[in-house]
Amino acid sequence: MNFKEILYSSFDSIRQNKIRSFLTLLGVIIGIFSIIGVMTAMNVLSSSMATNLSSLGTNTFQVQKYPSISFGPGDNRRKYHNRKNLTYEDYLKLEERITIADYISGEDWHYTMIRFEDKRTKPNIPIAGVTPEWDYTNNYDLKEGRMITVEDIRHQSNVAIIGQDIIDVLMPQYYPIGQKIKIDGVKFKVIGIWDKKGEFFGESKDNRVIIPLTTHLKMFSGRRTSLHYCISTIDQNTFELAKDEVIHNLRTIRGVAPGEENDFEIFSNASLIESFNKIMDSIKMGGLIISSIALLAAGIGIMNIMLVSVSERTREIGIRKSIGARNNDIMQQFLLEALLLTELGGLVGIILGIIGGNILAIVLKMNAVIPWDWIVIGVVVCSIIGGVFGTYPAVKAAHLDPIDALRHE
Repeated sequence: MNFKEILYSSFDSIRQNKIRSFLTLLGVIIGIFSIIGVMTAMNVLSSSMATNLSSLGTNTFQVQKYPSISFGPGDNRRKYHNRKNLTYEDYLKLEERITIADYISGEDWHYTMIRFEDKRTKPNIPIAGVTPEWDYTNNYDLKEGRMITVEDIRHQSNVAIIGQDIIDVLMPQYYPIGQKIKIDGVKFKVIGIWDKKGEFFGESKDNRVIIPLTTHLKMFSGRRTSLHYCISTIDQNTFELAKDEVIHNLRTIRGVAPGEENDFEIFSNASLIESFNKIMDSIKMGGLIISSIALLAAGIGIMNIMLVSVSERTREIGIRKSIGARNNDIMQQFLLEALLLTELGGLVGIILGIIGGNILAIVLKMNAVIPWDWIVIGVVVCSIIGGVFGTYPAVKAAHLDPIDALRHE
């Protein structure tokens, strides 16, 4: 038999046993779907995280009381909670002392409802009290109007800059500049509009309001809040020097003794991406282990079903041998059937995995991802499973005695 005949015979055997073939394929489909689905979803998240954090600028780092990502025990959380807050006074002292960084801003946040005339937003709109250089350190651009100034900070002015989503909800038919909105019952004059920023993990970055930091501290935060500082450098070569300078000055300002650890956290966008990728790698490894177990079970199922097939087709094997089929022809046929089963199951699993993983991209309004590297790995894994678990049944079929096979009922 030539390869074409062997291939046709293998397809015919699979077609004649549809239910059994489908049940055999199911294990492979589930295993490959698990691998491709998890890897696609993780790639979607990683790609979106890298894109959005990179848009904030590679020369920016941030300072806050708590770590950006923490999975430690309760004692660690209590340790961070017991740290002194990062205050506005600390910020002013730091702003005076730094010489290397080009921009520094302070910010404080709370969430509330915004009203305009008889309309109102949802009750979870982010309100940020910020300093004048916040737009530089956070990579925001004004579409119209002006940024918060030193005078606004000094006089604790009731002025606000709003995003496009706020305009769409509250005043779609008005020119926003000069309008008065209410934040927690307090009137603020709109002095600027942000250029659109889009979404990050399904959350719009255009439905936020920026007001002067001093106004925010006076009206909404009290003295228990801990601020967030953001520092940027224009020259990448001075980035690490600026970070060292901030650490040194903050330790001095906050009275941290030599040898003691910092009582604040510093992180950059690059470090956030690195930490996020480490988490994603752990999730990928867990998914890979679970999927491998499913594929191992599927391989055992394939070997079992192929042994049943050899038993059922013993007389057919005897007839083929009697008319000249060689042991190698018989072995190739059964091995090819095992490979076809696993590759067909793998193909279905890959398609379902890509669709399933990219559902996350649709839900979070992110770009779809096709994990080509894992698709290749999936195909290779299917080939290995088919080859390894199909070999024994194929060898057994090939070495059947033709006379005994012909006598088999």
